[in-house]
Amino acid sequence: MLDTNQIRKEFPIYDERKGLIYLDSASTTQKPQCVIDSVASYYSNYNANVHRALYEIGEKATNEYESVRDKVKDFLNVPDTHEVIFSRSTTESINLVAYSWGMGNLNKDRGVLVSEMEHHSNLVPWQIISEKTSSPLKHISLGKNGMLDLSSIETDFNNVALVALVHQSNVFGTINPVSRITDHAKSRGVLSLIDGAQAVPHFPVDIAALDCDFYVFSGHKIVGPTGVGVLIGRKSILNEMDPFLGGGEMINNVTMDKSTWNEIPWKFEAGTPNIAQVIGLGRAIDYINEIGLKNIQMHENALLEYGIEELSKIDDITLYGSPSDRGAVIPFNVEGVHPHDLAKFLDTDKICIRAGHHCAQPIMNALGISASARASFYLYNDTNDIDKLVKSIKKTANILR
Repeated sequence: MLDTNQIRKEFPIYDERKGLIYLDSASTTQKPQCVIDSVASYYSNYNANVHRALYEIGEKATNEYESVRDKVKDFLNVPDTHEVIFSRSTTESINLVAYSWGMGNLNKDRGVLVSEMEHHSNLVPWQIISEKTSSPLKHISLGKNGMLDLSSIETDFNNVALVALVHQSNVFGTINPVSRITDHAKSRGVLSLIDGAQAVPHFPVDIAALDCDFYVFSGHKIVGPTGVGVLIGRKSILNEMDPFLGGGEMINNVTMDKSTWNEIPWKFEAGTPNIAQVIGLGRAIDYINEIGLKNIQMHENALLEYGIEELSKIDDITLYGSPSDRGAVIPFNVEGVHPHDLAKFLDTDKICIRAGHHCAQPIMNALGISASARASFYLYNDTNDIDKLVKSIKKTANILR
């Protein structure tokens, strides 16, 4: 396993908040000092707008910003840097595709297929576009084991132009068979969008091998800053799409009558971008590469196995889902204890977990509950964190029941 004592020394929050047990990385991750320093360095040493400046610090800002496209390309094996678009979040990236592609390609005979497992960010935009285009919105059902029911995949794809699917569930940690689904989509002439927000930080993703049409993720879930997301899109499709936002940078020529658009990726990056956040994302990718994604994955797998074993020993606890392939996320409830109350009591022991519907209300509905607690692990967690979590849950249950 990873040397978490050494890793925590690189995350200043663990020095500022002694005894912190952070088990909510599926929501957002803590930031290492090197990432914080990279953001501060931009503002302190070469703060300037990108692409248009002819002076030295402006050129440095542009070079640092654009170099992150190369880092994303190498990190995820993207075929072309022009296929890497920066946004504010996974949510914005999905909305970009929904509006720029969906408005021109969906109709009453060509809809979108999602799953019952989706985060609201990969469901609500398609509901909005479906209503605007009068197109069908279909879904793959969820089983009680936290896995998708693919038994009717042939009919699921009827009258579908795009399938939008989560790579790893933020609730169950389920790692979906996205290659199987994208392969089937291609055989049916259907485009694919994969939500990789919960996947990219935890295991290697190969875009070229996956061969999907769109892939999205966020910086803040991979020890990077908030406010930066990435859309990776197939070049031929991006070239045909209309811009999502209008303004500076995304134009080629502007007259009082009409405008023409910049080439990709800048066609989709209107206005001053999130320069510091993008630079911070680049440093976050460097940091993850230094540790190694495969090392992180093995570390998390060990924590997941230990966490399930130890949590299962608690009286009257329900662990939701048992997917055969999963990441280090455990949703649970304790009988007689509301998950919100549990989370607040755990906080008194400096333990941070998530409680609620996890932006996945259809999953809660499928499980017949309104909310759950959720513990999620990352590279700075160890088995001692899990032991303290179990102890605090038992203590809280004794108090509240």
